[in-house]
Amino acid sequence: MTVREDETLRHDGVEGIYGLVEKPDFALVIPYADGGFHLVEQYRYAVKGRYWEFPQGSWEDKPDADPLALARGELAEETGLTAGAMTPLGHLFAAYGYCNQGFHVLLATDLTAGETNLDETEAGLVSRWFSEAEVWQLIAQGRFKDAPSIAALALFQHYRAEHGE
Repeated sequence: MTVREDETLRHDGVEGIYGLVEKPDFALVIPYADGGFHLVEQYRYAVKGRYWEFPQGSWEDKPDADPLALARGELAEETGLTAGAMTPLGHLFAAYGYCNQGFHVLLATDLTAGETNLDETEAGLVSRWFSEAEVWQLIAQGRFKDAPSIAALALFQHYRAEHGE
């Protein structure tokens, strides 16, 4: 990750400074089975709290990793699940007002359980299945606040509507 301030010139001719965070893209996985989702909950230092979200991450040592391989790796690492099918749903930006980081959203289906392989930064991470109704309750209760996860849920709903599922 890099953080920098650029000298800028707006369209109206006014000069300014623009702060920018540069980070590699990440993969966000929607593990869907039996009318619900496998979510993960972990402590997020920046907001000093634990929240539910979809499995997601990047490989710092491989910033240009194939999004499908990255998604499969993050899914297995955080949940122990492997997917028989991975369907790309789209690419979004996490917070393009100050960061160039984007994320690939992949739908994981035909899931098989296995063992997690958490790294040291994921200590205390838990994974659990929730019905779709329960996920909406988590959002309403403020226990599922991750904007990329909620945006991915919108892509999932669009995909489902388009494919009659």
